[in-house]
Amino acid sequence: MMRRVLWQGLLAGAAGAVAMTVGEKLEQRLTGRPDSYVPARVLERLTGMDEHRGRASRATNLAMHVGQGAVVGVLRSTMAYAGLRGPWSSLMFTVVRLTSDQILENATGVGAPPQTWPRRELAVDVLHKSVYGLVTGAVADALAARGGPGPGQRHAAREPGRRSGVGPLRREEAFSR
Repeated sequence: MMRRVLWQGLLAGAAGAVAMTVGEKLEQRLTGRPDSYVPARVLERLTGMDEHRGRASRATNLAMHVGQGAVVGVLRSTMAYAGLRGPWSSLMFTVVRLTSDQILENATGVGAPPQTWPRRELAVDVLHKSVYGLVTGAVADALAARGGPGPGQRHAAREPGRRSGVGPLRREEAFSR
């Protein structure tokens, strides 16, 4: 199962990253907002690469967008296999993606905490990461659904709603994939 979670998460995360990047390029054409090279700077600092400008930054930006998106997508695949599926789970995951960006940007000294950003920039970032989260989630959910419901879904099917009197699934039921 772990091998499936890994490859499906990488695929789902890459799909989400591509959708996010396409959305960013469309938004930039409409708004005139310039490219941000923050992802490139973060990757350069994480790997010890020299910091570049121009075309090299574009390729590095794309590598960071898709690479980080693919790696973080493994967590969304894990969620889907556990039974955390659908738009609500994808929105929870969007917060993870936003957080992973902020950890890397702030730890490398490339970014600043989001509460210091202009509100418009913050809104645009949240919008694009939401696209990533929803697309990644849709792909991860579709791939995980081929294996049937996850343990959380089987537990929820026992008694609708959250109830104190409903104990956990038996071990055999929880892991019977």
